[in-house]
Amino acid sequence: MNDVGRDQRGGKGEDVLPPFSRRLFGWFMWHVRKYVARNFHAVRLLKEQAGGGPIPRIAGEPVIFYSNHPGWWDPLTFLLVGQTLFPDRMVYGPIDAAALGKYKFMERIGFIGIDPQSRSGASRFLRTVRAAAERTDVIYWITAQGEFTDPRRRPAALRPGVGHAAAAADRGLIVPLVVEYPFWNERSPEALVAFGQPIRLGESTGRTPDEWTAVLSSGLEAAQDRLAEAALARDPARFATLLSGHVGVGGVYDAVRRLKAFFRGDRFDASHGGEREPR
Repeated sequence: MNDVGRDQRGGKGEDVLPPFSRRLFGWFMWHVRKYVARNFHAVRLLKEQAGGGPIPRIAGEPVIFYSNHPGWWDPLTFLLVGQTLFPDRMVYGPIDAAALGKYKFMERIGFIGIDPQSRSGASRFLRTVRAAAERTDVIYWITAQGEFTDPRRRPAALRPGVGHAAAAADRGLIVPLVVEYPFWNERSPEALVAFGQPIRLGESTGRTPDEWTAVLSSGLEAAQDRLAEAALARDPARFATLLSGHVGVGGVYDAVRRLKAFFRGDRFDASHGGEREPR
């Protein structure tokens, strides 16, 4: 396969995805992993999944992941999840064209510039969704809420375009992917992610975009509620670790802890839970 392919065409000649450079994507993700590891204690995937394991079975299926949007880190989190769990797939997703204009190279690693306020932007969004719905080597992710929204807010309000996207796709799966960034016992936050129940596209051909929006909102809320309950429990055993990041406080505090461990003959553990706290 060429490093930079031609337009990734679907079944309809007018529906195309931009060229994708796997080499550039690999370089970018090397930096993303280092950057996320410096800023988070860990990236964790919730193990519990009704009706199966934590990872949806998407082999041989076109797939759309639609998500909540709690913060700035979301696109990097989605890319990391996609590369870690589905390394054979190219990861595409829409981004505000104005933001993309500052980083043109990102067009070659799956970011699709969309003007959310224009008819042409909405039209391009639906064309790329249709193109993704014809491919089994692509993940198409959508930040379905469109703007930063607290992960506890209910109901989960989705942009209407998400319902139109589901109605426009005539095959494949659409899967909730939810994320939040709580602080547990370390200085750095956790990045927690969970998948919801996959929904098959193309089987409910009579469903309107508004009806699709309601169905997808309900699926997103259910996944968010499961993740929120697990986040409140603060139990790492309920998660699979996708990336281990920063531990400890650093400076004088960790230097003292390291000396104490040395004089006790213990192995130093920089994590906050690695040393019993004084009573």
